[in-house]
Amino acid sequence: MTNPIELLRSRYGEIPFNPVDWNESLTTLLSHRSIRAYLPDSLPPGTLETLVAAAQSASTSSNLQTWSVVAVEDPQRKEELSQLAGNQAHIRQAPLFLVWLADLARLAYVAESRGSSHEALEYLELFLTATVDASLAAQNATLAAESLGLGTVYIGAIRNKPEEVAAILNLPPAVFPVFGLTVGYPNPEVNAAIKPRLPQSAILHRETYQLSPQEEAIAHYNDVIKDFYTEQQINIGVDWSEHSSQRIATVESLRGRDRLRQVLNNLGFKLL
Repeated sequence: MTNPIELLRSRYGEIPFNPVDWNESLTTLLSHRSIRAYLPDSLPPGTLETLVAAAQSASTSSNLQTWSVVAVEDPQRKEELSQLAGNQAHIRQAPLFLVWLADLARLAYVAESRGSSHEALEYLELFLTATVDASLAAQNATLAAESLGLGTVYIGAIRNKPEEVAAILNLPPAVFPVFGLTVGYPNPEVNAAIKPRLPQSAILHRETYQLSPQEEAIAHYNDVIKDFYTEQQINIGVDWSEHSSQRIATVESLRGRDRLRQVLNNLGFKLL
């Protein structure tokens, strides 16, 4: 699908505006979809390195480059990570699984090698910086992969048991697995449609933030997403508002991630 009007219709369930300018980069961006079924085909030589080059081209705060990534291709290791992330089959199926890391260990190593202190690394700000850095890098890699005809899906469930993930990946203190990313060729027999997002009137604020005017946009989106799930034969059973409310209703809905502060402390982040 390369028609911008059709891409916008898929992304919003309607055509919210008529773009004046368009290019292939925008086509790649708006064509994004989550791929959870992959062909067994290996990636061409140099693909991983190309994705990392794209990732390293993302912005990074103060050029500190507080992120790393572990590329996992070994079937047994993918199996172990899959089990820790809710037994998601596509982690095992994809030829490449990337685990994106908030990494303060490298800066600590550099400082120590120069006989310098690194007390600022103990503060929440640097952990947040590393998490943002990892996210920006991963999104660059995702766009690069999709521009090459590959499919991806982020795996937030890698945070369900981060200490166990850290052990499998041999992570040193002050390194945290933020999320995973499966990469591979989409199985054409499994349809993966573009999922509609909230209307821009719920997301885009001009000059100041406004919450109450979002009510109409959210109600409209509830109808759009219900129609999408019906069309895709996905049995969610509730609209977006109800689904989202259920996901934040109880501590249990965090699926073990309510321990995050304790886990981060255990992994060497003081978060002062």
